[in-house]
Amino acid sequence: MKNGKGRRFLKTSTLEFYREGRRTPGYSLYDWLHGYVYGRWPYLYIGIGTGEHPLAKRLSPLYRFIASWLPKSEHPTAQPEPEPIEGDGSLRPSGTFADGYHGKVVPLQSAVQLVSINEPVKIPDLEQVIPYVRARAIIMQNPEHILALECPCRSSRQNPCLPLDVCLIVGDPFASFVEEHLPKRARRISPNEAAEILRAEDERGHVHHAFFKDAMLGRFYAICNCCACCCGAMHAHQHGTPMLASSGYLCLVDEDLCIGCGECHEYCQFEALGLGAFVSVVDAEKCMGCGVCVSKCAQGALSLERSAKKGEPLEIQKLLRMA
Repeated sequence: MKNGKGRRFLKTSTLEFYREGRRTPGYSLYDWLHGYVYGRWPYLYIGIGTGEHPLAKRLSPLYRFIASWLPKSEHPTAQPEPEPIEGDGSLRPSGTFADGYHGKVVPLQSAVQLVSINEPVKIPDLEQVIPYVRARAIIMQNPEHILALECPCRSSRQNPCLPLDVCLIVGDPFASFVEEHLPKRARRISPNEAAEILRAEDERGHVHHAFFKDAMLGRFYAICNCCACCCGAMHAHQHGTPMLASSGYLCLVDEDLCIGCGECHEYCQFEALGLGAFVSVVDAEKCMGCGVCVSKCAQGALSLERSAKKGEPLEIQKLLRMA
């Protein structure tokens, strides 16, 4: 590719994705091919992953054959016991598919910060914030380059939640790659437009996740606005694959203000709210600290509080100051 011959066959964004992969320590050619397939054909990739695509059943024998040859620690279906994370008492998923593809729950304010960056970002290791092994860096060029992409999870469902274009691809090389390869599915938006999408999705009761993937250079590459009915990652998390990390916050109920109306229960995507003795109660194990319920309480009885057991928040401005 150094002599330029590759340019006749590869798009500019593909070459830049390849070059960035070469500059990334530990990123193999297999990782790059995986990332290329994932970024180039996300609807097929996610559709098969969720089981909604017609090819899912046909490809499952091939998948099982390939998986049987993988080292046990990398086996996508393996579910070993989580390991304790030093310092915060919480658990890190170990040796699972989730190690390389996962989301960090972020409340609305933190999500807006992620689409409001106007300078390059290089934070290579976020072990305390992102408790996963293989994908936990935030490294972005042109962070103001943002796309609104039709959500692959929603698009794979027969009766999806609307609107579809609520997945935000943030920064290069990812935004340029998606924009060049999926022009009919994605549109370029400004940081202000991205913030408005986040606020509208929050109003609909959907959860913001900052997504990381090993094949996407081991980095943060997108904010997805997720609902339990459509999101493949939320489905996997609910069925035992620990793909989502808590925001670092926990919902708190002010019993003096709560009237037990149950309105907040309807919006909890993690089924963490229930009714006790005439007041709402929070299941601390299920609560991911997304904050969606807080704005839905007309009484102002709900709030988020920091919880050491839930890990560290992803607050990009604070992380930038520390870096």
